[in-house]
Amino acid sequence: MSTAAAPESLLPLSAEELLMTTRGVRKRLDFSRPVERDVLRSCVAAALQAPSGSNRWALQFVIVTDADRRRAIGEAYRAGYETYRSLDGVYIGSIEKGDPDLDRQQQRTASSADFLAEHMGEAPAIVAACAPGRAEEGPAIRKTTLLGSVMPGMWSFMLAARLRGLGTCWTTVSLFEEEATAAAFGIDKDAVTIAAVSPVAYTRGTDFKPALRPDPDEVIHWDQW
Repeated sequence: MSTAAAPESLLPLSAEELLMTTRGVRKRLDFSRPVERDVLRSCVAAALQAPSGSNRWALQFVIVTDADRRRAIGEAYRAGYETYRSLDGVYIGSIEKGDPDLDRQQQRTASSADFLAEHMGEAPAIVAACAPGRAEEGPAIRKTTLLGSVMPGMWSFMLAARLRGLGTCWTTVSLFEEEATAAAFGIDKDAVTIAAVSPVAYTRGTDFKPALRPDPDEVIHWDQW
């Protein structure tokens, strides 16, 4: 009898659909359903194919499923979010875009972000994308190379998660409480840089749509800035 693992069930999305519909998911995360380690491992396998400075494979993941640690991460996230929410013009709900449709989307997203602040610790898995080392000192290229070796892989993790019916959300506000966040993940903050933190959970439904975004010509600078 064959002992080979059954193939994973992936959503039937084209590459274009995957790129256009991978959203930051908050209110549609299913906190009641565990996420299997093999599924998370497959997402990491995809992430490791992303670019990495000098081919060093600096990207490291800390994936927390332990309830007490998730609760501590959620508390640090909530505290960091309160700092973020106090920053007028930075907090997502305080930004006006001068267009009724965009402003309505902004407030929907703010409501969603507020929700996650209250429920982050309930996600069945919470992932920190990290790199060994710190980059506070030295030239700018040191910082961009360190984070540039982590962020592409984290995005690939999120795309792979979407294919598997999982929702993620790129967050950094818990780094306002970096010491508490690092401690909750079991990370030595003086030796490791956390680039992003994301909840991971199966989603309620898999029908996500492209978000409102600028026209490409609004952000392209041809030949020079």
